[in-house]
Amino acid sequence: EVQLVESGGGLVQPGGSLRLSCAASGFAFSTNDMYWLRQAPGKGLEWVSAVTNGGTGTIYLDSVRDRFTISRDNAKNTLYLQMNSLKTEDTAVYYCALDAYGNVRGQGTQVTVSS
Repeated sequence: EVQLVESGGGLVQPGGSLRLSCAASGFAFSTNDMYWLRQAPGKGLEWVSAVTNGGTGTIYLDSVRDRFTISRDNAKNTLYLQMNSLKTEDTAVYYCALDAYGNVRGQGTQVTVSS
């Protein structure tokens, strides 16, 4: 059974940082590209970033490029999202996923950026 468990969310002030983690199990993590998506209040699911199975290729939503960094540790079956210079518009539930549409994703972790 595929399991994706996100953690690391919380309340942070604008300009602050958070590091999200996603612990994966039940599938061959190291052979899968991985994704982060988010859903802001009252909005649809939005793709944020992706990383190739080996970790060398990354891509970002324009609004988070240069602020967020996606990475992975295949030895630990864990995906990460380092989020710096957070803005109020980054407030959302963040999900890790096996696909860009979020068809297979975890339960999410809440990130709230507010002063």
